[in-house]
Amino acid sequence: MSAPAELATQSYWTDSSSVSRYPALDRDLTVDTLVIGAGITGLTAAYLLKRSGQRVAVIDRRRCGGVDSSLTTAHLTCVTDVDLSKLVKHFGRDHAWAAWDAGLAAIEQIDRIVRTEDLDCEWTWVSGYKHAPPGATRDERATLQEEAQLAADLGFEARYLDAVPFFGTPGIEYSGQAKFHPRKYLAALAKLIDGDGSHVFEHTESEEVTDGSRQSGEDGKADAPLSVTAGGHTISCGYVVIATHTPLMGKTDLPSAIGLQTKLYLYTSYVLGGKLPKDVVPEACFWDTADPYHYLRIDPHRGFDYAIFGGQDHKTGQVSDTEGCFAALEREARSRLPGLQISHRWSGQVVETNDGLPFIGETSSKQFAATGYAGNGMTFGTLAGMMAHDRATGRNNPWARLFDPGRTTIVGGTWDYIKENIDYPYYLLRDRFTGADARTLRAVRRGEGRIVELDGRKVAVYRTERGKTALLSPTCTHMGCQVAWNDAEHTWDCPCHGSRFTPTGEVLAGPAETPLERVTRSGAE
Repeated sequence: MSAPAELATQSYWTDSSSVSRYPALDRDLTVDTLVIGAGITGLTAAYLLKRSGQRVAVIDRRRCGGVDSSLTTAHLTCVTDVDLSKLVKHFGRDHAWAAWDAGLAAIEQIDRIVRTEDLDCEWTWVSGYKHAPPGATRDERATLQEEAQLAADLGFEARYLDAVPFFGTPGIEYSGQAKFHPRKYLAALAKLIDGDGSHVFEHTESEEVTDGSRQSGEDGKADAPLSVTAGGHTISCGYVVIATHTPLMGKTDLPSAIGLQTKLYLYTSYVLGGKLPKDVVPEACFWDTADPYHYLRIDPHRGFDYAIFGGQDHKTGQVSDTEGCFAALEREARSRLPGLQISHRWSGQVVETNDGLPFIGETSSKQFAATGYAGNGMTFGTLAGMMAHDRATGRNNPWARLFDPGRTTIVGGTWDYIKENIDYPYYLLRDRFTGADARTLRAVRRGEGRIVELDGRKVAVYRTERGKTALLSPTCTHMGCQVAWNDAEHTWDCPCHGSRFTPTGEVLAGPAETPLERVTRSGAE
């Protein structure tokens, strides 16, 4: 079976966007940090490092935008391929919580970049639905119920549903997930990196990483800790980030590099894209519990919706009939999505690890690498960029020990995850991404305050003893943390710096100086 002539065999992302072209390296250069690989990890790291005041160079052997980063389906979710209950069993409760929390931090980081830089990349907050395939058994229902309860107990926005939207099978709704157009996002990051002493180079392959610069760069500086040969030229730098999906050896010794490779398992995944009639499937991300599982995202367009459906994963190189894989995926897609008009098909590669968590950290002195993102490429890739930035700038990171490439086991011992990492900037903002207490004003009793999700936004709602409601922004006016209702004192309290507000939003105690903003809404209950 061969693909129809009219069917595009490159990814939908590549077909529906463009990335600026950048030159090949043509001179020796000195920078603070060199990033090898221009995908989600490399460009995130480079963007953050430049924002921190560093001079950065990004090189890629092919085009900017990466190979695998352009083949993703770009689900942005904190939900790992490995069930949360299995993570708890293997790593302990706090470590499992930290692994999922890292995904939320990555989503928050993307959201912050999109808002700060006003990026046009189809960024959208959506729910993610993990659901049973057709013919779910009672055991599957019980497992999904337990997983939903565990996630909720750990503070994630999760609830069990007897029937998820459209598919109608039992599942879990995870609120606060997201999606975007990955190439539009990466193209925008590259433009922000290039210039003002930082650089992006294409068609430039890293050939060797050694300790100590062998010659001065374009600015005359010498004696940088590291020297990288690329395209016949030398880049001198203080730090190297290897962001190549499957890590290059760099200056890691051979036994260490081989040891890491033995912990990686490469899988090929197949994807179809096509038009659907408008509003047949809700705008969301879906994945089932089959093995291998299938996944779906829906993007609305004018006059139609676009569906991206994937699955049929197998270990890379162990299936010769790849056309058969596409054929099986097409049968599955058409059975689930009547009316699907397939326009694109492509395959990508995911890297899994021996224990289910990625490897992110230093593989040698002043050399950072990341791999093993499994089905969470966009979130763990972003996280790796954040962690590379922190390591290169000397900042502590909450997840460094958890994802350390040299780890053996993390089971046992005590670790107060939040207490240990309360100073990390993410925790000043984390409450913005935790769940609302309720989804309707009717859930708020007289004399009570609750965070309610109304019209797609979170609102701090207080109902007086007479039944009148006060609707307020839950964002503390000091530094933007989300307030919480204090039932004993009947106040809105900020967990970050201790500001307190009356039920109707006036300041009771600083450091906040202005009241909570009032929210207007028609048809208040």
